[in-house]
Amino acid sequence: MPLKFAKLEGTGNDFIVINNLSGEFDKFCSGLSQSQVVKLLCSRRKGIGADGLILIEDSEIANFKWKFFNADGSQAEMCGNGMRCVARFAFEEGIAPESMKVETLAGIVKAEVKGSSVKVMLTPPKDFHFNLSVEGLKAHFVNTGVPHTVIFVDFVDMVNVEELGKRIRNSPLFLPQGTNVNFVEVKLNKIIVRTYERGVEGETLACGTGAVASALIAAKVFKLRPPIEVEVRSGERLKVYFNDEMDEVFLEGPTTWVYSGELKEEVLKNELRKAC
Repeated sequence: MPLKFAKLEGTGNDFIVINNLSGEFDKFCSGLSQSQVVKLLCSRRKGIGADGLILIEDSEIANFKWKFFNADGSQAEMCGNGMRCVARFAFEEGIAPESMKVETLAGIVKAEVKGSSVKVMLTPPKDFHFNLSVEGLKAHFVNTGVPHTVIFVDFVDMVNVEELGKRIRNSPLFLPQGTNVNFVEVKLNKIIVRTYERGVEGETLACGTGAVASALIAAKVFKLRPPIEVEVRSGERLKVYFNDEMDEVFLEGPTTWVYSGELKEEVLKNELRKAC
């Protein structure tokens, strides 16, 4: 049976979203692991193409539970832009109200849908570390649901994000889970961010938790005050809000429902052949 899906994007981060409340995705996998199928579907040549895939599942403590996969098939605890996209999908599909709670591996996340704009309240940041030395650079670290390293630079356009980001992402300092890496240029109360994402293993056009991590570290280091505007690689902008204690943190920005479609089981034929 064909599997319904939607493709949404938030500031250049694109995601496949699937309603799995009745186990539709599990049936579609035809004996393959979820990770195998996710990796295939996120492929930009063999599948739909996306930075990640999100399953909506039942929850006893929230409006629904999400299962978030990176493009390489690995699971992640949190993704800010992914959360904004799945919240819009859930509201428009009648799965959750405008103001909702979502169960994640990082904890309960609140989201509010305002048309195509979505604001999410992330779990409180933790594990702040400042003035680390990584690859000869001064770096800072915070976990905003997933681990992020922040490095301030004079001009983000001069940074080789792919090469340097990969080295820092795999630095022994951040073993075993690794880290996402954000290169940040500060301009008054605005920051410009380029992010190397683990799981994608490359630079993405945006990263929600990375935008939040960069804003929080910039606030600590440069005394910036909220809301902090964050310009991402796509050229679009997010806003990060937080209180003085930084235990209430919000991410707000636009989303786009790109298209909806149906997946045919034929897309799995090569993977099924390999499994035989």
